Amino acid sequence: MTRTLHLAEQLIARPSITPDDAGCLDLLAARLAPLGFVCERMDSGPARQRVSNLWAKRPVAQVPDAHDASKTAVKTIVFAGHTDVVPTGPLEQWSSNPFLPTRRDGRLYGRGASDMKTSIAAFIVALEEFLAATPKPRIALALLLTSDEEGPSVDGTRVVVEQLKARGDSIDYCIVGEPTAVEKTGDMVKNGRRGTLSGRLLVRGIQGHIAYPQLARNPIHQALPALAELAATEWDQGNEFFPPTSWQISNLHAGTGATNVIPGEMVLDFNFRFSTQSCAEGLQRHVQQLLERHGLSYELHWTLGGQPFLTTPGELLQAVEQAISAETGLSAALSTTGGTSDGRFIAHICPQVIELGPPNASVHKIDEHVLLTDIEALKNIYRRTLENLQAQALAAATMPA
Repeated sequence: MTRTLHLAEQLIARPSITPDDAGCLDLLAARLAPLGFVCERMDSGPARQRVSNLWAKRPVAQVPDAHDASKTAVKTIVFAGHTDVVPTGPLEQWSSNPFLPTRRDGRLYGRGASDMKTSIAAFIVALEEFLAATPKPRIALALLLTSDEEGPSVDGTRVVVEQLKARGDSIDYCIVGEPTAVEKTGDMVKNGRRGTLSGRLLVRGIQGHIAYPQLARNPIHQALPALAELAATEWDQGNEFFPPTSWQISNLHAGTGATNVIPGEMVLDFNFRFSTQSCAEGLQRHVQQLLERHGLSYELHWTLGGQPFLTTPGELLQAVEQAISAETGLSAALSTTGGTSDGRFIAHICPQVIELGPPNASVHKIDEHVLLTDIEALKNIYRRTLENLQAQALAAATMPA
């Protein structure tokens, strides 16, 4: 059994259903402290649903350069992830206990195997191996781990980022261990994510008997032309990295349940997944202008779940792509598809954020699993990435002024 597999199994065995950490962060901090990491708990939230957060950093002293002041800067790479998992669903449908890590048919089964306890285990062992070979690296190493990613994401990474920002801590590179691969670890890297903007629209009408429509006002009928226009709107055309912005209805509620009553109001939930070609303010303004133009009596409440972020090819992607190629022979595809991640918060204080993890086909499903061969490959990719960033730092330090 490899050290990565053993640690992944230890984490899976802890039933850390969001927002419960179930002791995962204590286990990880105990592995990090002997490596020189300063481990800070930044727990947050109400007592009954306390969120566990860990910020662990291994600082590196700046190395002065009399000829070039820019070379005194030491860059920081952060591994980010979450220890919480989604609920199991019906236990009788699992082939084995979801919190009893089980190896069979070349796979590791258990809740969190793919999303994302294997990635966290790979973080830790990659750091151990890297520091064993490079005890005095020219890069600072850090981890940001939370138990509030699968839940509301209010008291987790968002809170840690706010505290780091307030005290002036800087981050240069971040790898989020979300499951990003399609078929084999390394075949896809997320170099950004779309923004998410939700709205709840209440359209007011006048309730009445369905046989006397002249005495009522049907909010569904009134809203349909506006909704059809919203559905047909081209918000933007996307760009090289992002698909076009999408507007979708998720829920629509109206009526009393009776078949002879015109409803007095209609409530609609919708969501934008938007690219960097659009902004939340512009989308909000467009929707409100359209509703006004259609003469609706309405209330509209907005929730901005996250801004889009994008990492264009640069130091981090170069290091990651080289690591993937060396370990697997694959040429990683770059993608911004899928849902949101905690990368949207980290991007506020870090210019280069990417997501890289195992295949995502079984995430949140019954019998969640990861291939055993993917576990060690992922650890090696993380370690090789650190080695590549170290090589970049050494090359920068020796460049002539």
